[in-house]
Amino acid sequence: MNDTVLIELRTEELPPKSLRQLAEAFADAVHAALKGQQFTADDSVCTPYATPRRLAMTITGVAARQPDRVLERKGPAVGGALDAAGKPTQALEGFMRSAGVSFEQLHRAADGKGEYFVARLEKKGENLDVHLAEIVAQALKKLPIPKVMRWGDSEHQFVRPVHSLILLHGDTIVAGNVLGLRSGRSTLGHRFLSTGEIVVGNPAEYAAKLAAGKVIASFAERRATVAAQLDAAAKRLDASINPAAGLLDEVTALVEWPVVYAGEFEAEYLEVPQECLILTMQQNQKYFPLLDANGKLLNRFLIVSNMQVDDPGAIISGNERVVRPRLADARFFFNQDRKNGFTTRAGRLGEVVYHNKLGSLGDRAQRLGRIARSIAEKLGADGQVAEAVGQLAKVDLLTDMVGEFPELQGTMGRYYLLHEGHPPELADAVEQHYRPRFAGDALPQGNIACAAALADKLDALVGFFGVGQLPTGDKDPFGLRRAALGVLRILMETPLPLDLAELIGQASQALSAQGIKLEAVEQPLLAFMLDRLRGMLRDAGHSIDVVEAVLAQQPTRIDRVPARLAAVREFQRLPESLALAAANKRIGNLLKKADARLPEPDVALLEEDAEKALFERVLLIAPLVRSHVANEDYADALKVLASVRAEVDRFFAEVMVNVPEPLLRGNRLGLLKALFDQLNAVADISKLAV
Repeated sequence: MNDTVLIELRTEELPPKSLRQLAEAFADAVHAALKGQQFTADDSVCTPYATPRRLAMTITGVAARQPDRVLERKGPAVGGALDAAGKPTQALEGFMRSAGVSFEQLHRAADGKGEYFVARLEKKGENLDVHLAEIVAQALKKLPIPKVMRWGDSEHQFVRPVHSLILLHGDTIVAGNVLGLRSGRSTLGHRFLSTGEIVVGNPAEYAAKLAAGKVIASFAERRATVAAQLDAAAKRLDASINPAAGLLDEVTALVEWPVVYAGEFEAEYLEVPQECLILTMQQNQKYFPLLDANGKLLNRFLIVSNMQVDDPGAIISGNERVVRPRLADARFFFNQDRKNGFTTRAGRLGEVVYHNKLGSLGDRAQRLGRIARSIAEKLGADGQVAEAVGQLAKVDLLTDMVGEFPELQGTMGRYYLLHEGHPPELADAVEQHYRPRFAGDALPQGNIACAAALADKLDALVGFFGVGQLPTGDKDPFGLRRAALGVLRILMETPLPLDLAELIGQASQALSAQGIKLEAVEQPLLAFMLDRLRGMLRDAGHSIDVVEAVLAQQPTRIDRVPARLAAVREFQRLPESLALAAANKRIGNLLKKADARLPEPDVALLEEDAEKALFERVLLIAPLVRSHVANEDYADALKVLASVRAEVDRFFAEVMVNVPEPLLRGNRLGLLKALFDQLNAVADISKLAV
């Protein structure tokens, strides 16, 4: 009979940042194993549950017993399993012994590699209680847990000590033992708001029974409850919540029965930059800071508590008392940094090693200034200001505030520069030179900030590539993939009329000028960045063939890539596109086998009417294509190229290219080379061929 299974492992408080992932991985592994052993119906549904003190799941459509089934065991290939007399070889005899079958019981099957012997074994179905506990135990071993622990005198290991185990199939306990615990049907509710054991009669009542014990078992439901309470509390205070990536999930993983309260701190702390106060409240205390309608921090915050009480005064005052020293620390760091000066610290950058092969932070600051100045001047911006940004961009790494909160690097540099009277353009660029910090982050605004941001990322890319510190697999300790994507986004989305290859060359020169020895870096780094661009464009929804057509030309003006993509998409809609793509591919194959130094086509050597017609068409379209490409009218260039289809089709139908006479053959290949250059002026359209 099919029924629902309930599994619950009750523990000590689980790691909040990984709770949701643990619960989902646990549920997926158990469900997959039950399905693999044919215990589940086709429409079986698995629902994970996760609270700070339990991992649980329900799985519908689970049978009490497996069906009887036939298992196929693949044996040796027929060719090597029989001798010349047709008798089993030692390999086949060994297979038969291990499978427990005779030669007469073997079957033959075939796949793409040939025919082989198969042993078909009848296996009687077994009861769920024979397998469920072992399935749960194996699923727990597979969880992504970096560090396990033992507890008491037990030899069992898990991320936290475990206290009870529920294994139910319908209203029946499935006997079993996991991590030293015998299965039952009892659990506990909230640590403080519930008393006594909770006895679960069947899986259908699990969530309701826990709710009566002041536990919201579903992570998603609990998260929605927290979000709704936060929103309601903020609205009551005419405020909004400052967003924080991951904080809502983390808080949800810390509470079983969430209740939101509002706290307050002294308004005098608001003299500290609000980013500092927000970060300390979110990071250290898991509070939700409140903002007014203009986005300015209020001296109020929201607390997500795990306690529901009639008088929350003690909870609120306790949290206010805890946060006050944190805010006082932030104020102390801010005041000390301003007192000790900012720009005067620049000389100390030379005392801090950036990388043992790339010099100090002081060396890097000089490079950033040089590269930023060069880029800014190319953009028509003030090179002197850009150079100052590069030289000052890393100074705030030496401040007390950034030492305490590394996330504020750049932000604090801006505040301290403004405090010392530096121009807002310079201060803003120091803050923004880290952008974009992550996928979807805002880009630096203005040419000065863009120049500094490009300098920062290019120096890191060229430097680490040049000393052999490339990303490998999923390891990227210096964030080079992120830096590459940042450069590409700035160039393409701003957009900026800069050549990527030239930028890489400038960064390389800045490093070499300091005597830093680099390996050959420019071509490998360009290839690396174009590969990042390939992934970025695919993630943005561009089709693979269009992306490959554009990137096959190894474009270094990244700002022009979107227009080229749009032009190729438009070209694909033309009726001539597939035929020309195929012809372009054919021409490319012919040219690969030809002499690299083909002559310009000579009209005196043209014999066939078809090649004369193609020659005239190429002469006609060449200046038009060049003009459109020079003006970045890529769609118009491809439309002009589409007009050559009739002449191309006729040429290949009537003209033999590889004739014996070398002058005639070379002239025809030269004509095709002239056409090929035009066809690929915007993109390699052969990539569009089916």
